[in-house]
Amino acid sequence: MVAAIRVPKTKRARRELLKHAPKLVETGKKTLILHGTKTSAVLNSVLSDIYHLKRDNAVKYTKKNDNIRPFESGGESSLEFFSLKTDCSLIVYGSHSKKRPNNLILGRTYDHHIYDLVEVGVENYKSMESYVYDKKLAPKLGSKPFVAFIGEHFESSEELKHLKEVLLDLFRGEVVENLNLAGVDRIYVCTAISPTTVYMMHCALRLKRSGTPIPRMELVEVGPSMDLVVRRHRLPVESLKKEAMKTAEHAKKMKNVTKDPVQGKLGKVYMPDQQVGKLALSNDIKGLKRERREAKKNKNKEDSKKQKVNPE
Repeated sequence: MVAAIRVPKTKRARRELLKHAPKLVETGKKTLILHGTKTSAVLNSVLSDIYHLKRDNAVKYTKKNDNIRPFESGGESSLEFFSLKTDCSLIVYGSHSKKRPNNLILGRTYDHHIYDLVEVGVENYKSMESYVYDKKLAPKLGSKPFVAFIGEHFESSEELKHLKEVLLDLFRGEVVENLNLAGVDRIYVCTAISPTTVYMMHCALRLKRSGTPIPRMELVEVGPSMDLVVRRHRLPVESLKKEAMKTAEHAKKMKNVTKDPVQGKLGKVYMPDQQVGKLALSNDIKGLKRERREAKKNKNKEDSKKQKVNPE
């Protein structure tokens, strides 16, 4: 039995559906943070710190989930359900086991279906609370960050290439064209230590005078910091990747055509100059015949009046 399509009946419901609908220019991606069947204290702190960094655009569930196994066939259905429910396109899933301790799965979705996955192990973790610094330097909520990737392994290793894409999507926020340098107050530095290991740290930016229009920047570690060791990764299916990479075709600009919110579509038509003096006029013009008939009628009326006034 096919479920009936529910049509919104109120204006508020229609506005909510429009927010979830595809857009030509997408807004910032939301992040969904989930806990597995078993998590360690380290992993709980990692998930809390990630949520703290993205709390303006993230959803966190603290309830344990038993049936989520993203790399197994059919095990990603719960993730897709939560992605659809919360309208999140980025997923951070934490679990802990003897075989894979402090396990973190980073994933992306397309149309609320799993697009790709990267599984990493968290090592040498330092939480945000362990750092001591001037709280005035703390990055502000919603500020645009810098993201720096250092190391040749990001170009040579397929695992780190994939991890770089996912981390960039996770932390860069909304894509903008113009950026105010005074509003940039944080940076994520990712350093490739080996073909499978990345050291990531979060720093605040301190702007100082340099004697030039461009200020000098100093980095102050504010946490968290950790080593991410790639364990498994799954690239997107080619057909899904091709569909996700499609871009909207912009309508061709029509010459001399404009759109007005009141009058609608307006167009301009250019006519060549008409040289009236060179137009050939003939006696067979209908307008002239009408004038002759009217003149003849007027003449007949005047003649009849004269006959009445001066009878013979």
